[in-house]
Order: sequence, then C-alpha cells, then structure tokens
Amino acid sequence: MQIILEVPEILGEKLHALGDRLPEALDRALQELTPLETIPYQDELQIVALLASQPSPEVILAIRPTPALQTRMSELLDRHKSSTLSRSEEVELDRYLLLEHWVRLAKAHAYKHLQTAA
Repeated sequence: MQIILEVPEILGEKLHALGDRLPEALDRALQELTPLETIPYQDELQIVALLASQPSPEVILAIRPTPALQTRMSELLDRHKSSTLSRSEEVELDRYLLLEHWVRLAKAHAYKHLQTAA
C-alpha cells in the first residue's frame, strides 16, 4: 500500500535516512502510540487489586471505568447537584470520587514514569 503524507522537512530527513527500515520504524511507533485495550473497573476492590499487582505504566494508563459505573456516577453527580441524594447515595458517591482520585494519581505517576524513561 502506498501512503502519501506531508511532514516537516526535519522529520522528512529523519524518515528518509531510515531507508528500507521505514516500515519497521513506523510499526514500532504505532505500537507505542496505540493504547492497550482499556481495563474496565467497577469498584475500589478491583482497583486496589490491580494496583497492588504492580502493573506497567501502560496498563495503568489503560484503566477506564465500565459504562455502568460511568452511568451510575453521572446519576449520582446529577442528583448531588440537585441535593436529592440519600445518605447512602452520598457515601456511594464519595467512594466513587475517591476511587477516581486514586486512578488519577496512579495515571499521573505512570505518565511521569514514562516521560522520564523516554
């Protein structure tokens, strides 16, 4: 397959220097840039277990809440804004917000680790 694209001159020079190794270089770059499948989580126990397993930074960056959890968090946040949460729902929302905070901290650390490793 032939692909034609415009790149800045300095990048073009680097690509040209690769010669017949260009397809291999592009393949490697795409593997690094393509995110792993997302790792869905439903609750804090799954996150604690995952983080305790000392996953790679790439695995941490792939963590995403399940669609069901996203929907539930949105419902609770909407109801919180309108002050219609029960006490148990407030506790549930607090747990989800703490879970989200843990994931964000882990992702920030993973991202920083990848940046210093590069």
